[in-house]
Amino acid sequence: MADTTPLVMKPREDWFRWACLALAVVGALDSIYLTWIKLAKSQALFCTAGGGCDTVNNSPYSQINGIPIAVLGLGTYLIVIALLALENRIEVLKTYGPLAIFGLALTGTLYSAYLTYLELFVIHAVCPYCVVSAVVVTSILILSIIRLLRSRPDEAETAADET
Repeated sequence: MADTTPLVMKPREDWFRWACLALAVVGALDSIYLTWIKLAKSQALFCTAGGGCDTVNNSPYSQINGIPIAVLGLGTYLIVIALLALENRIEVLKTYGPLAIFGLALTGTLYSAYLTYLELFVIHAVCPYCVVSAVVVTSILILSIIRLLRSRPDEAETAADET
């Protein structure tokens, strides 16, 4: 008979969870800043006037129907933060939270790859803050894959439970 008790987070898996949380906070702060400079039409720190940040931020690809792309990133990071914060408190998130985070991170990474393509080959300018967001969401994706692989019950343990 298979064991139906919920998986208990081991310290190593918990470390991956906290690393994802820290990265999501960094991504959210980056997205807040990008949203602010877009809406305030201000110059980004550490970027030269008319440089990569300005060019990318003023391109037609920097928004969808008037909503800055950074707002979409912020929403993604806030959802990841919420899922991670509630993962040990809500039963269904104990099982499906890591999978939801993987899905969000995969979607964010694919969209960031598309935006990076646009920066390099269409806009011909690179915004360092956008690069930070792309690296952060890709790092969350990598950690979420590790978390998913580690949360799978060991096949040897499963076989032993069945006998």
